[in-house]
Amino acid sequence: MMNRLYAILKNSKAFAVAFSGGVDSTFLAATARKVYGDAVVALTAVSCLQSRHELQMSIDIAEHIGIKHVMVEVDVMVNPEIVANPVERCYFCKQELFGALKAKAKELGFDTLAHGANMDDLDDYRPGLKAAEEMGIFSPLVEAQLAKNDVRIASKEMGLSTWDMPSQSCLATRIPYGEAITVEKLNKIESCEYFLIELGFYGVRVRCHSDMARIECPNHFIPQMAQHDMRNKIIPFFRDQGFRFVSLDLSGYLSGSMN
Repeated sequence: MMNRLYAILKNSKAFAVAFSGGVDSTFLAATARKVYGDAVVALTAVSCLQSRHELQMSIDIAEHIGIKHVMVEVDVMVNPEIVANPVERCYFCKQELFGALKAKAKELGFDTLAHGANMDDLDDYRPGLKAAEEMGIFSPLVEAQLAKNDVRIASKEMGLSTWDMPSQSCLATRIPYGEAITVEKLNKIESCEYFLIELGFYGVRVRCHSDMARIECPNHFIPQMAQHDMRNKIIPFFRDQGFRFVSLDLSGYLSGSMN
């Protein structure tokens, strides 16, 4: 499968990579740099939908793999179709983000923008993939038929620190469809998730249901998070951020649980 990916890249011109610093985009960026050298660039969309923690990670990872890295500011909140948060929100969001990244790529001399979608993404509800297809975003991992586990294995072999990183998603995915997105909600979600990360809980999601926070975490963290001393740390912090109720979902973390 890696041979297929290298063949696809070698038969293509150098491109810009839509880069979040997650497992897939890091793997794609690192592989593209192997093929094209310095004739490739990583573009990161900076918006209120991305946590500052993940933004800093993207900066650090791009520096580690030695790829040119450019930040592109995008004000997604000017789009009422994103703010309204319909079930197709990801479609409208990707239109905004990819539109800005494509414009920057063209400005830098690149005809093509690529993203790290993999085969597993095709099995979930991902309206953003439709936007990417309509906008002509290159998907080399899909063309090479690489699934998420393939990407993780290859990333480990390449020595990429992201190989076992939990999946990332934008902060808007924490808000139920139909409930308007606001900067205030996004900020308190981000603050609470970062607080949990600082406590050692990785791969967490803080789902925002009005004034109730529903914490999803990997199953092995549930006993620790439910301990009395830990609850006494988490609950006051969440309430200070504006949540009245704080719950722990005993089902654990489930990707796409708001779909």
